[in-house]
Amino acid sequence: MNDQAVNVIQHFEELRKRLIIIAVTFIVFLALSFIFVKDIYEWLVKDLDFKLAVLGPSEILWVYFMLASVVAIAGAIPVAAHQIWLFVSPALTKAERKVTLSYIPSLFFLFLTGISFGYFVLLPLVLNFLMALSGEMFTAFFTTEKYFKFVLHLTLPFGFLFELPVVIMFLTSLGIINPYSLQKIRKYAYFVLIVVAILVTPPDFISDILVTLPLLLLYEASVSLSKIIYSRKMKKQEALQ
Repeated sequence: MNDQAVNVIQHFEELRKRLIIIAVTFIVFLALSFIFVKDIYEWLVKDLDFKLAVLGPSEILWVYFMLASVVAIAGAIPVAAHQIWLFVSPALTKAERKVTLSYIPSLFFLFLTGISFGYFVLLPLVLNFLMALSGEMFTAFFTTEKYFKFVLHLTLPFGFLFELPVVIMFLTSLGIINPYSLQKIRKYAYFVLIVVAILVTPPDFISDILVTLPLLLLYEASVSLSKIIYSRKMKKQEALQ
């Protein structure tokens, strides 16, 4: 077996090790989340103007599992980011390791910010609009499973979308992308973000605007941050020459 094949096997073994650590971390956080999941559930439903119903004995268990999973994902994000950093760090310089390591806490806080935006801003907007559509023509009847699926679809995607600036800064630091490539694909990125905004909001112009604007601002902030990182990287390279 030649050296190249050995290196490939070693890389796969290292990747397998990192993935196992991430999976175990998620499972541990999932188990811990179940201890407090009832309190989380009661906090989420305490201000609702309507009662939630269950159609079967397993439905509330499914909801508890879903809530615990979201908490576990949030808790596992810093560990997952650190494991990814450990996997790629041998290919980085000492300065790049130090800089990219500092991004890890930001991933966690931006994920929580995105979840909060979806829950406290987007969810009331969409829910009030849909309730207004029914008016007095229908009797609103919400099952626990369908309501929390609805909440999940409106919050979890924004947790990941709000991490876009840090991800782009990280990729810029590694030299995988640069701000000029981001500028070239701006119109395609805008199109994708607008489609996402339309898909997760009710069919009215105001809601689309309220969701689209933060997403476009996130992209522009990502481009600006990428410029800063890229400029610093170029200056360091020039200084070394």
